[in-house]
Amino acid sequence: MPPRTQRTPRDKSSTAHVRPTSRIRAVVARVDVADEFVAGAEQILAVRKGIKKKDRKELVDAALTKYFQSELLKPYQAELIKAQQHLEQTDRKAIILFDGRDASGKGGTMRRVTRYMNEKRYRTVALGKPTELQRTELHMKRYIEHFPHAGEIVLFDRSWYNRALVEPVMGFCTPLQYKRFMDKVVGYEERIIADNMTTLIKLYFSVSKKEQARRFERRKNDPLRHWKLSEVDLQAQDLWDEFTDAKYRLLQKTHTPKTPWFIIRSDDKALARLETIKLILTQIKYKGRSRTLDFSADPNIVIRGDKELTIMRKQKRRHGRFTG
Repeated sequence: MPPRTQRTPRDKSSTAHVRPTSRIRAVVARVDVADEFVAGAEQILAVRKGIKKKDRKELVDAALTKYFQSELLKPYQAELIKAQQHLEQTDRKAIILFDGRDASGKGGTMRRVTRYMNEKRYRTVALGKPTELQRTELHMKRYIEHFPHAGEIVLFDRSWYNRALVEPVMGFCTPLQYKRFMDKVVGYEERIIADNMTTLIKLYFSVSKKEQARRFERRKNDPLRHWKLSEVDLQAQDLWDEFTDAKYRLLQKTHTPKTPWFIIRSDDKALARLETIKLILTQIKYKGRSRTLDFSADPNIVIRGDKELTIMRKQKRRHGRFTG
């Protein structure tokens, strides 16, 4: 196992953002197996026999990358278990929002966060379109109904901030509904954490336009991922600038010292997952924190909302528009 303070190595090659599993699949696909229906051990032997020498290094590199990425997460995932147990023992609660661009890796990161946690003490919530009845109610109500009980963690796969990010761009809410939400949401959140027993963590996952396009293309061509393509996904590239403007207004209005946003640069999924887990661990106070692990954030991956605003303003002065 690698040293616990080791960071994930940065791959400077053209495959920097290609997942190890995809690289392995590509190498195996190039092997000419006589009987495509062989399975299990026979299939492994057939691939080992048919693989070309020049592909062996790529296969080994990809397999080792996948292994070490998983191993680097494990000590931090063990810390998440400690944090979860502390919340349970002290009747505290945590709400973690996973918002941001489509195909930015929110779901995969949530799975890594919860992989080893006690499933009885956490819930993931991904709400669909509101019903006709819910449309007549307070926007926050259907989210509040899923808030954690004492000793519980709830992770929202998209949150009440749909009203600030997706709905105004797609025309799913009126300008007045948008304004009312933006004027009131910080007040709602301050009341949520006013009990000093609830931790609120707001994460915005940011992916580049080029990488988002690549991930959409994969969804189109992969029958196991095709279901992920939504109405919003199909328009996300064309409406890139509009979503960027919505992100700016979101940070400008709803990033506060009490309820800050954290931007997660997620072109590199492995690094984004590691840094997200570390961030969550620094935001939740718990007993028994490891003294040997490195919890410091990678400044290239994790950016506070106020700093991201500064970056975006510089982009606009330089290019005449926001670029990310």
